[in-house]
Amino acid sequence: MTITAAAPRAAAYRGRLRWWTELPLIAVVYALYSGARLLVRGDVDDAVEHGADILHFEQLTHLDPEQWFNRLFTHHAFLGVPADFMYASMHYIVTPTILVWLWLRRPTHYRQARTWLMISTLIGLVGFTTVPTAPPRLLPGAHGFMDTMAQYGSYGWWGTDASAPRGLGHLTNEYAAMPSLHVGWSLWCGIMLFRYGRNTFVRVLGVLYPLTTAMVVMGTANHYLMDAAAGVATMGVGFLLAKPALRLLDHYHAKVRPAAAAPAGAPEPAAEPAVKVPAPRPAASADAPQAPDAKEPPDTPAQAPAADPDGTEAQGRNEPSRA
Repeated sequence: MTITAAAPRAAAYRGRLRWWTELPLIAVVYALYSGARLLVRGDVDDAVEHGADILHFEQLTHLDPEQWFNRLFTHHAFLGVPADFMYASMHYIVTPTILVWLWLRRPTHYRQARTWLMISTLIGLVGFTTVPTAPPRLLPGAHGFMDTMAQYGSYGWWGTDASAPRGLGHLTNEYAAMPSLHVGWSLWCGIMLFRYGRNTFVRVLGVLYPLTTAMVVMGTANHYLMDAAAGVATMGVGFLLAKPALRLLDHYHAKVRPAAAAPAGAPEPAAEPAVKVPAPRPAASADAPQAPDAKEPPDTPAQAPAADPDGTEAQGRNEPSRA
């Protein structure tokens, strides 16, 4: 019964969305993400100082697991190599795949989920531009971090510049560590899988994917724990802003679309003439004389007898009777 009731609504909702408008919209967000990382490089000294301050704060609060994960991935290639592959590619594969899955299988939830992801990404871009932060692998060697992607570069397509393909390191911003959108996007993907997945396996993946991503970004020395926490907070703010943004957009469309549908200078339709409704007749009183029924014909006088052609009858009436 649930499937039968939901199917018409889902089909109707998908009809309001068009792939040729959704695809360019998502492409623009991805372009902004890549462009901001490329254009807003920030000052190197400030970025290194910000990274060192974050690490110092974590050490004071004993919340610095990134060093332990980094040593684990550095000493064991069977962990470090898959982690490098995951960091370099998964967020570019899993996130679009789940967007397509929502479009096809959960169209009634797609619009809000897409808006949530887009707003959170834009908030992350603000963080990149305002707080350039060097990742742990770019801190001075005294801090003891090893760049696993440089260590295992011969196993993959990436070079020594973050996750950029070999020879294209100049096309990325290495000082865009705060917040971690790797963690933020993976959290979004995990929530979508856990909430809308129909079986236990998919929901378990929804729990494991963001947790694994958080360990990978720290173990490869690309993010701090604080970066991961900031990525989660970014997604939380994006979630809170998604519904108000959609309501505002719908309100704008409700005002613009009717005005755009009517051609400019078109005459207004003439008002239809009012139809006069006769007033009801007052009810007749029982004592008042009733008028004759209009439908009955009036009384006609008695018909005169036909005239005798010989005139004898008329003559007999005029003559006196004889004794």
